[in-house]
Amino acid sequence: MPKILIPTPLRQFADKKDAVEVSGSTVGEALGALTAAYPDMKKNLFNDEGKLRSFVNVYVNDEDIRFLEKDKTAVADSDTISIVPSIAGGR
Repeated sequence: MPKILIPTPLRQFADKKDAVEVSGSTVGEALGALTAAYPDMKKNLFNDEGKLRSFVNVYVNDEDIRFLEKDKTAVADSDTISIVPSIAGGR
């Protein structure tokens, strides 16, 4: 099963886990399984239309899904999905 790495700010919604294994053959299915298991995470990842929030970046094995097939990007059991929220700020 693909593994999803949970960033520190979202771990509070995933029982403080830094990674979870989920079922799914695409990124969309894997994220759907993640939010089914941890419903409070859904509002942090998806907008009201069910699309990934613009500040949430998702990678499969270090490849940005925006340059692949987005949520339809295929994943294998050995793949790692990384959720990387954008960070703004500075001086």
